[in-house]
Amino acid sequence: MSDASLASPRNARAATGSPGSAPDTNAEGHSLSGQRIHFIGIGGCGMSGLASVAQDSGAVCTGSDLAAGVTTEMLIQRGIEVRLEQTADSLPDGCDLVVISAAISADHPEVLAARNRGIEVIKYAQMLGRLMQRRYGIAIAGTHGKSSTTSMLAHILIEVGLDPSVIVGANCPQIGGGARSGRGRIMLAEACEFDRSFHHLKPMEAAILNVEADHLDIYGSLDEIIEAFADFARLIPSDGQLLIQHESPHRLPITAGLDCQVQTVGFAPQADWRIQWKFPVARLYRDGELICGWTSPMPGEHMAFNAAVAAILAHRQGAAWPAITSAIETFRGLDRRMQMLGQRRMDGDGDEPEVTVVDDYGHHPTEIDTTLRALRHWWNPRRIICVFQPHQHSRTRFLMEEFAASFSEADIVIVPHIFFVRDSEKECQAVTAGDLVDRLRKRNVTAMHVYPFEAIIEQLELTLRPGDLLVTMGAGDVWRVARGFLSRRPELLSASSQRPLP
Repeated sequence: MSDASLASPRNARAATGSPGSAPDTNAEGHSLSGQRIHFIGIGGCGMSGLASVAQDSGAVCTGSDLAAGVTTEMLIQRGIEVRLEQTADSLPDGCDLVVISAAISADHPEVLAARNRGIEVIKYAQMLGRLMQRRYGIAIAGTHGKSSTTSMLAHILIEVGLDPSVIVGANCPQIGGGARSGRGRIMLAEACEFDRSFHHLKPMEAAILNVEADHLDIYGSLDEIIEAFADFARLIPSDGQLLIQHESPHRLPITAGLDCQVQTVGFAPQADWRIQWKFPVARLYRDGELICGWTSPMPGEHMAFNAAVAAILAHRQGAAWPAITSAIETFRGLDRRMQMLGQRRMDGDGDEPEVTVVDDYGHHPTEIDTTLRALRHWWNPRRIICVFQPHQHSRTRFLMEEFAASFSEADIVIVPHIFFVRDSEKECQAVTAGDLVDRLRKRNVTAMHVYPFEAIIEQLELTLRPGDLLVTMGAGDVWRVARGFLSRRPELLSASSQRPLP
């Protein structure tokens, strides 16, 4: 099948002009030139990226946060003033617009000051939608895999010279971090379902990777989540395109009545784009014809799926298959997504490293199960020791049985306290880390509740043996355990971003 036969007129329009050409300054949307924009909570990964892209789009940006860090230092070096306090006085004079992160409440002192001064206050996702409206927007949605797929697609588009602008909710060193300001027309971003944030985006194309129950404190039921994804899909214009997982049980309710073109991708023979995965090689077929194949740079069938989605979307923008597959094979992942941090000898003897240490962001039962299976297949360790930090009390309570079932590939599970996010005091009292440990033990999983992190590291010193794999998992600060364990011995070896393929 030729490249030309896969390109629609709309795709041809997207790829016209030189790949590095600047965005159309006459494009419909909000002009940021000269606007003074203040970001409350600017130290977050998404907010910092948004501020950087807004500044490169002509805005004069400032921000506030409660603590200094690598991100705030980077912003200061870029010429963005960051105030490390959040009071009414932190709001600068002459401000035209205030952007707030999802963690900022309506009674925040800077928000109240902005409203008293008649300054417009919008959320992160609304600002992202304004930036996307000025470009050719591509949005990646789904309960899992958004950051990995967005980063892979960004890497491919950069490698083929399309020079996109990118906002991704994680740090990907190959694309320059969590954000990138390109000169091309494409604006690529994650589409987060939390708080229905993705309803503010303006995509010309989108992908929906999967849809599962999560954020039930916001939605209340899976049916509401499905409807939210359907509303997101309806944002795509009639000349746009949606790529959606073929095997998703919610595909038809989401795509029913859409005006845009819909194609499916998956492992089933009936999918419009069919993936074949046999470790470590993935192949992509269209209408029964082999289109391309690549040696996967990352563990797991789910990463082969994410790469296939990125490949298809990149080709729609005019990228050739050989260049796409070459780019996929050079992708080295992003922080906290099955990230190999290092290896450590436990006994201090010998030349070979003994314990492999991996860190992962997984905080949903499906992510945990998928990641543990991928690590088991990829590394073939003697045992997997998982330190899992539950993220949010309500999520832990709503999905307790699913969490308990997701650790079947772990030999030992160590659970610290639940990481607090948003929940009321009543919700925090309703469930504990000990409840999860009890459920795991009932499933014959060796599990223990240990805290604080220093005590967990001491437990690991007693538990880990040569040939084990230690994985820290969770969306909170559990990564400190992995790095703390590695730093306990001078035998710490240099880490590579991924394990070399066999």
